[in-house]
Amino acid sequence: MPTLLRRLGAFFCLLTVLSAPASAQRIAKYGADFLAGGVDARALGMGGAYVALAQEVSAGYWNVAGLSHLQYPQIAYMHVERFGGAVSFDYAAGAFPLSEQSTLGLSLMRSGVNDIVNTLNAWDPVRQQPRPNYESLVTTFSAADWALFVHYSRRVSAQLDVGVSFKGIKRSIGDFAEATGYSVDVAAQYRTGPYRLGVTVQDLSTMLQSWSVNAAAFQLDEINPATGNPFTYQEVFGQDIPQGGTALVLPVVRLGSGYVRAIGPHQLTVGLDMDVAFDGQQAFVPNVGDVSFHPRLGAAFSYQGVAEVRAGLRRLQVGNGIGWDVAPSVGAGLRLDQFSIDASFGDFTGLAAQDLGYTYRISATLTLEQPGMKRGQE
Repeated sequence: MPTLLRRLGAFFCLLTVLSAPASAQRIAKYGADFLAGGVDARALGMGGAYVALAQEVSAGYWNVAGLSHLQYPQIAYMHVERFGGAVSFDYAAGAFPLSEQSTLGLSLMRSGVNDIVNTLNAWDPVRQQPRPNYESLVTTFSAADWALFVHYSRRVSAQLDVGVSFKGIKRSIGDFAEATGYSVDVAAQYRTGPYRLGVTVQDLSTMLQSWSVNAAAFQLDEINPATGNPFTYQEVFGQDIPQGGTALVLPVVRLGSGYVRAIGPHQLTVGLDMDVAFDGQQAFVPNVGDVSFHPRLGAAFSYQGVAEVRAGLRRLQVGNGIGWDVAPSVGAGLRLDQFSIDASFGDFTGLAAQDLGYTYRISATLTLEQPGMKRGQE
């Protein structure tokens, strides 16, 4: 019975995200947070300090202007298991030079929690305890977040590139509820000598997420002997069915700087980024009123362009009683002809690392260096 009660608690905690009144339109502090974890093990091994440095296919996420650096088409894939395997994240992307100045790209992401138990019909509301055959009445469902990006970048000059991404998201909690949202990101990169500067404005247009709830999914099978009708959700659990609503995801400005220097046949890369959010996040992050600041720092050393090691600080937090806390990350990569594979490891210190486990990230990139596919070739 305690196991079932814990399952009930976890299930209904998940549903509380839908509990705002239908008429309410609120600021979503974490409305698109499933996208905030980042992509590409190289970038994440450097702590995510990549806004000014991104120039591979993953630039579609970090700074779409960086796609202008591609000389050949690229495709990439990454898989991540987070929080001890409870959350899976998949990322796939491709980018294709269209002309000397233009590049087109596409990115797809999915973050999901699978095998969530649905115990609605496992509880006996008459006896106020699990039904005798409750195990056969427990089903499972998934909560999944999807995002699709369409990218376009253009080279303005030898030093300046700009880009825009159109994105749509779809979020679902089994058959119980779903939401959609759309927005636009814009970005620019500038370089002079070994120095790099970058800026990305996420959700420049502001994303409006609209949640809808499927009331039929909350129907119970047990008959109420007093009425002769099935028990209602409110009768059994003492609360109304969650209502849909809308939430605004405000823009986030991602500022990046970098330094890239050749050391003989080797290369040193350093990045320093700062995200500026306006959604009122105040817990454990440096902030001034509703404006919060999220710094990232990273470095990489490439040996003869074949092997590379990386390290970074991905998260900086502060709070009463805990002081300052940072989350380091490390990584390594190997480049062989047209194929590269990268790995990173993070969250091995931090506020909740012992409870939530470590995060390993593996990504692979294929560059299609084929005749006639180089930028500018007919």
